[in-house]
Amino acid sequence: MGVISESEQGGNRDPEIQTLIPQDGKIATVTEESTKRDVEHLEESKKETGYNPFAERVTPVKSRTTDSETLIHLLKAIVGTGILGMPYAFMNAGLLVGVIGTILISCICTHCAYTLVKCAHELYYRYHVSELSFGGIGEMTFLNGPQPIRKYAKACKITIMIMLFLTYFGSMCVYTVIVGNSFQQVIERHTGVYLEQRIYIAALLIPLLLLGFTPNLKMLTSVSLIANILMVLGLGITAYYLLQDQSAISERPLTAPISGLPQFFSITVFAMETIGVMMPLENSMKSPPHFLRIWSLCGVLNIGMTLVTIIYGAIGFVGFVRYGECTYGAVTLNLGTEEWLGQTVKILVAAAIFCTYGLPFFVCLEIMQDFQKDNPKSSRFFGDKGMRVGIVLGSVIIAVALPMIGPFMGLIGALCFSFLGIILPAIIETIIYWEKPCCIPYYRDPKNFNLCSDYSPKPGHGLGCFKWILWKNILLLIVGLLGAILGTYTSLLDIVAQYSVSPVSLGSDSPVLDQCYS
Repeated sequence: MGVISESEQGGNRDPEIQTLIPQDGKIATVTEESTKRDVEHLEESKKETGYNPFAERVTPVKSRTTDSETLIHLLKAIVGTGILGMPYAFMNAGLLVGVIGTILISCICTHCAYTLVKCAHELYYRYHVSELSFGGIGEMTFLNGPQPIRKYAKACKITIMIMLFLTYFGSMCVYTVIVGNSFQQVIERHTGVYLEQRIYIAALLIPLLLLGFTPNLKMLTSVSLIANILMVLGLGITAYYLLQDQSAISERPLTAPISGLPQFFSITVFAMETIGVMMPLENSMKSPPHFLRIWSLCGVLNIGMTLVTIIYGAIGFVGFVRYGECTYGAVTLNLGTEEWLGQTVKILVAAAIFCTYGLPFFVCLEIMQDFQKDNPKSSRFFGDKGMRVGIVLGSVIIAVALPMIGPFMGLIGALCFSFLGIILPAIIETIIYWEKPCCIPYYRDPKNFNLCSDYSPKPGHGLGCFKWILWKNILLLIVGLLGAILGTYTSLLDIVAQYSVSPVSLGSDSPVLDQCYS
């Protein structure tokens, strides 16, 4: 499977989608020609010490983003619906374990994102490539790794693209459930009529289809701006509600049963994982090394993830203190509908999430179009329409079948983000440094930089003292695999358990909430 070239993508994209779609520029495109080079030729080209991959990028310098602009894009890409699930995550862990766990998971996610970008820079300098997408990194890593694994290069890239598709498709399903449940509560408050929540979710099919038939992302630019404004307002009012009564802090457990930890891990990973936006953000920067800021806490990634950790940890903490064991998968559903302000929050957040639906939708559409790019032109029109209908219809059907926000977030976090955000970066780094040491100039002593081209391939040559990189990545693999297996298992158990209950209504006057607040 190839990647979508700049021309096939239709030129300039909306900046919002550039933080989502796994893309390559013209130089970055990983093709048979650019990746299957002879090892001898690559070794020869490495000896050219003056190569600067960032100067070779085709994007004009004036169109690239500054450090502060990249930080804003990073925060905008991370802070979304996942933050609404943090109180539910804390409910599964307890206050103390929730705080410590959030910090640890943030460190793991940040380190793995850092590792992925560093590995991309390593490939830039080794093989004279100026840009790479996530899938391109995986393919090039395997293609130039030890001989036995080279045949799996294409399979690695296809797997990455499939997992990215499942990630964003799952996000669409979560969005649909939150929007349906939010409107359900407001409508029930004003009409007094209680209907099955699946009816409200199914009713979103037509509006979502209309959104899905938007010709291109440029037409969604204003919609994305509106979504950002609505989400900021909604989260601001939500924070106000959560801080109103924190007197129950002494009543909340510091720890929860260990059986809830996999769910906590999965939801927190879903909320905080950033791996899908790393390479598009790095590819668009004026100074890509500043994204990492080697040996410094002032890199764009470190600053962004520090802010996200503080915000997410705070919302999770105060949300669980406020609502305790009655916390919903999306904390906005806990806000009462008796006051107009509470109703306003639900409408604002629901409208914001509805408007945001188009972004992951176009990511999924781009990936599917990439798979079908070899189809005859005569069938592409019908193929495009069919894919649009299929993606929207599929997300609504799954949302109707599984209208559980918390377990759904946990399932996506465990199944997709654990693989993409933890397991895969560890594997990629191990392969890249299995035979050769680091060749990135700003990681090595300039006096010894030429030494990296003098090393002959040798197992374990680049894994550091006592092969610490290997042992570190083995630990990450264990964490990722345990999180994926246990998180998926517990999420499926929760889905089965909640599916058997299936309450008629989740409105503020429903029997479910009455049990909580009686």
